[in-house]
Amino acid sequence: MSQRSGYTVRIKRSAEKEMDRLPEKTFRRVTEAILRLERDPRPPASKKLCGAQDYRLRVGQYRILYSVDDGERLVVISAVGHRRDVYRGI
Repeated sequence: MSQRSGYTVRIKRSAEKEMDRLPEKTFRRVTEAILRLERDPRPPASKKLCGAQDYRLRVGQYRILYSVDDGERLVVISAVGHRRDVYRGI
């Protein structure tokens, strides 16, 4: 059995519910962006959030908020939403 060099992506239940409410086209784009985080959890388009250990990734008008645990090789998606709403819970 070969060892995977990528990261495991986990999506919190609350983020899954947020994704379920997205328009179909946006849902596909967000899903593709999340899957790319398995290979590169800190792509050039991501940005570290001020005052937190979380990152954000832009997908059009929507944002994916996530954290990275390099020791566990784990990416945890904590929120997905429109840019005007997604930062309110932080």
